[in-house]
Amino acid sequence: MDPLDFIENDASAVDKYHQFQRIENEYEALAARKRKSLSTPLSSSNPSKKLRNDDDHVETFEEIMEAMAYNSGRKRRRKNKKKGRRRGSKKKVNPVVARKLGEATLHYSNERYEEARCLLKEVIRLDPYLPDPYYKLGLVYEQLKDKKKQMGCYMLAAHSSPKDGSLWKLLVLLSVEEGNNEQAMYCLSKAITADPQDLSLRFDRASLYVELGDYLKAAESYEQISRLRPELVEAELRPELVEALKKATKLYQKCGQRERAVSILEEYVKRNQTEAEISIIYLLVSMLIEGRAYIKALNHIEHAQQVYCAGKEFPLPLTIKAGVCQAHLGNLEKAEAIFCVLQRGNACDRPQIVTEVADSLANLKHYELALKYYMMLEAIGDNDSGVLYSRIAECNLHLGDRLRSIEYYYKALPKLNDSVDTRLKLASLLLEESKDDEAISILCPPTDHECTYEHNLDKPELWWTNFTIKLKLSQIYKDRGSLDSFVDTIYPCVRKSFLEAIQQKDRAKRKLTRSELFERAKVLDNRQNDNVFHGFRPMASTSDLTKATRAKKLLQKKEALREEKRAAALAAGVEYKSDESDVEPPQVTRRRPLPNLLVDEEYHCLIIDLCKSLASLQKYWEALEIIDISLKLACSTLSVERKEELRSIGAQIAYNIGDPSHGWDCARYIVNQHPYSFAAWNCYYKVISRLDNRYSKHGKFLHSMRVKHKDCVPPYIIFGHQLTMISQHQAAAKDYLEAYKLMPDNPLINLCVGSALINLALGHRLQNKHQCVMQGLAFLFKNLLLSENSQEALYNIARAYHHVGLVTLAATFYEKVLAIREKDYPIPKLPNENQDGVESRKPGYCDLGREAAYNLHLIYKSSGAVDLARQVLKDHCSF
Repeated sequence: MDPLDFIENDASAVDKYHQFQRIENEYEALAARKRKSLSTPLSSSNPSKKLRNDDDHVETFEEIMEAMAYNSGRKRRRKNKKKGRRRGSKKKVNPVVARKLGEATLHYSNERYEEARCLLKEVIRLDPYLPDPYYKLGLVYEQLKDKKKQMGCYMLAAHSSPKDGSLWKLLVLLSVEEGNNEQAMYCLSKAITADPQDLSLRFDRASLYVELGDYLKAAESYEQISRLRPELVEAELRPELVEALKKATKLYQKCGQRERAVSILEEYVKRNQTEAEISIIYLLVSMLIEGRAYIKALNHIEHAQQVYCAGKEFPLPLTIKAGVCQAHLGNLEKAEAIFCVLQRGNACDRPQIVTEVADSLANLKHYELALKYYMMLEAIGDNDSGVLYSRIAECNLHLGDRLRSIEYYYKALPKLNDSVDTRLKLASLLLEESKDDEAISILCPPTDHECTYEHNLDKPELWWTNFTIKLKLSQIYKDRGSLDSFVDTIYPCVRKSFLEAIQQKDRAKRKLTRSELFERAKVLDNRQNDNVFHGFRPMASTSDLTKATRAKKLLQKKEALREEKRAAALAAGVEYKSDESDVEPPQVTRRRPLPNLLVDEEYHCLIIDLCKSLASLQKYWEALEIIDISLKLACSTLSVERKEELRSIGAQIAYNIGDPSHGWDCARYIVNQHPYSFAAWNCYYKVISRLDNRYSKHGKFLHSMRVKHKDCVPPYIIFGHQLTMISQHQAAAKDYLEAYKLMPDNPLINLCVGSALINLALGHRLQNKHQCVMQGLAFLFKNLLLSENSQEALYNIARAYHHVGLVTLAATFYEKVLAIREKDYPIPKLPNENQDGVESRKPGYCDLGREAAYNLHLIYKSSGAVDLARQVLKDHCSF
């Protein structure tokens, strides 16, 4: 086996590399057994066995003296046996190999790199376990600008001499330069094992974890550094242990493991009772205050004051922390006594400490005291970001001074221009002061803003695109009665949120392309796949490793399937063409403007208000779209009352638009929920009356309602009306009679049955027409009786007589109609329906006198009484 195949050949030499590793492991096992046999004590009965073989030469002076003392019979002094291989037992370098290695070194120093490379290869063939040739060959390849072979030689040298920390450190630097983090982490671990006293290596490993985003492992690495015994570390490096502890604490806190961070800090303080760092105490106290362990924090502060700072000035930050703890514990007087230190000129030097005090008091709702310290900060001019003005405004607001709060919010706004909360709070205060126009100007977008802004994750959200801003602005418009502005402000957000929700719900699971699968599977492979030294542990999370494993298996299955298809095509003599495409439009990830639109009750009210406003503005299609999507997506979250209200609005809109089929579902649902309600059926029939008679869904629904609710009258009446419209009077009379069986005293049903029988009598197929006419008139006279001789009932009887040719009787009843003056009644409306110009109707729109006069004049005219006909028109039909 030639070890140079590892660096000269491609990744196909992996098997040779594994064979080389097995031989090396066997060699190490034999060496370990030899060391164990040499370290066993010699028997006193057989002292000759302690003598070394002829091949082992005594080299040191101590060993020669020891051998002479043993041979002379003197008592041998007992020494502590050292573990490992005895000196002199290591294999010596072959003189030929040593000579060739020297020649190669000479060639390298004289820049004869090709001669040096050839000699070093020969040396490696003669002694493949010697690390020096690999290292020098790596130097040669470095001069020849062959990074791949240079790295391979260095890796072979490092594996041949694993305890040489300098080689591993060199490999770490080269791996980092190439961006191969997996190999860098592997070499770092080997370097730490070879040189455990080098703290820089441990810091490098922790920093690499931080760079890769694995903060938990980075924190564990820093914690391991901080636990090193100080006496084993050089004096100038001992402060590094404290820094490592601080970094570990912050990283644990970033990972959400506050308890673990506190525990390692407390452990450090316990180990260093007399010489702990004050910065560690401050960090521990800060974390305890964040965790609301105020008594524990006070104990640590008092202990630090007694032990670490005895006879010295106590640090001001820790003093302020003690005051904060006292304030949280309710000891406000003690806290104020401690905070008095800030009034002695320390506020100018430490503004961040004053801010901490003021924020703590504000959080505890001591706004008057907090305002005092905030004003102290304003006096020293510490307000670069505008946050101070905002906090002063909040304190004034809690103290009831709204005008001063508005003043400071206006001061904060130029520096916090993108702050949504500041604008909302200022707008709310302006509304309370009845300054609606100012509030609108605060919330309206600037005139030069980008109108085509998209909600992409790679773009920052502008303040005027925030939904909370738009919701507040739309509410102001709604309260002012400006429906146009209300709809223009809130409708785009609601519609965009609904469309995004539909896409996320209905979007089928997209298949990953081959390029995406390869990209995922790269996590499992080393970036230098053409190098034999790859396969290091991937630096990725568990989820990414799982996805990568799944992608790799899927790629293998696809490749196997492709090979089968290719073989089948080759056997059939057909050219194989892959039908798999890697080209797919990029998926743009967008954030939904209203993520809780389908959940919160407040947003449900907003949807209903929006639909009502759209209907009032006659934007029916937009309103129907919002209603349909709301009922589809929020079916499980909307309350019953909200659903009823939305469907009622949809049914009303369906009557006003050109195609009522879009609102038919709303009307049908209302009837399903209230099958015995005449108001619900009136709403349904008002929508159906504008649909095509052949609308299939309507017929099926009426049939199902008649089967399900056999004692329900409206389906029979509506079905009879539909049959009457297509002149199927016999079938219509049958349905009307079914309704008459259920409600015989209903005037409308009697009218419908009578009119259907009269129309049926005029047909050609009926044999007993006179009986049918008499039955029809009987129902019409019953309608007259039930309606208490109303004008309408008299007109219907007159019209029936006129229709069948009994003009004498018809004229009599027309005259009775003309003798009655009917009052005007309001036309019935659907719930939430707009008044559509009833006020514009002329008086007498409910009176049938003109219709009766016109029909009567036709009878007079046909009988030859032209003058009488003209007189009737003149008396009743002239304006």
